Amino acid sequence: MANALDNASWKVIGGVGTILAGNVAKNALEKTYISITGKEPPANPEDPDVAWAEAVGWAVLSGVVMALARLLFSRTAARSYIKRTGELPPGLERDDQVAEKD
Repeated sequence: MANALDNASWKVIGGVGTILAGNVAKNALEKTYISITGKEPPANPEDPDVAWAEAVGWAVLSGVVMALARLLFSRTAARSYIKRTGELPPGLERDDQVAEKD
């Protein structure tokens, strides 16, 4: 059974971990972009001087990578919380799907 300390820990770990996962993913993505294209990713894709293809490509790529990094962290943290407390973390609800065993 989760207690107040477990709930507070979940909020702190979830918030800080999501930020860290996002930063790690962003740094890796930027280095990969530079190695593939030979130039820096657009700092502001909304700038009209940035080519459409580059702006859209960067927006899609960075959005997907950041979302996946956060999802990976959140799922890993939730599994750890469940193992520790035997229940879902605060604010997380069960989906109606049946999970496959990993």
